[in-house]
Amino acid sequence: MKIYGITGWKNSGKTTLTERLVAEITGRGFGVSTIKHAHHSVDVDQPGKDSFRHRAAGAGEVILASAYRWAIMHEIKDEQEPTVEELLAKLSPVDLVLIEGYKRNRHAKIEASVKPDRPLIALEDSSIKAVAGGYALPPLDVPILDINDIAGIADFILKEVGLAPLKTSGK
Repeated sequence: MKIYGITGWKNSGKTTLTERLVAEITGRGFGVSTIKHAHHSVDVDQPGKDSFRHRAAGAGEVILASAYRWAIMHEIKDEQEPTVEELLAKLSPVDLVLIEGYKRNRHAKIEASVKPDRPLIALEDSSIKAVAGGYALPPLDVPILDINDIAGIADFILKEVGLAPLKTSGK
């Protein structure tokens, strides 16, 4: 599996960019999965639901399954947060995994920046291979991409990871 990151500061446009890239790249016939990092506590479960009750009773893992999807919830408790590599090993094979967040990891990534409210991470981080901006950016040592040119950003990522020949979205 090829991996590529989308990073940036909070409210920089990462999630919107990732969502649009998933639609564009899957529309070209590639299989895509995502890993999304959150700095806050997240829970896909709801109090009162049976699976929540299983976890509250002490289950270390709970699989919630239906005819439409399944999810596994793993309680970290005293363990370390899993690394990107450990999470990747849990995914089914696909052409590309887009990793949202994980600013400090060393995998190749694009920085999203919709407004000039924080310094660009790209100025200090060589793992950032391009900046997708929504405003006039200063000259940089990496390519500057228009954050709204999703087809162009998809082309850039697919070329970077070697998923060629490029398919076209037909849009």
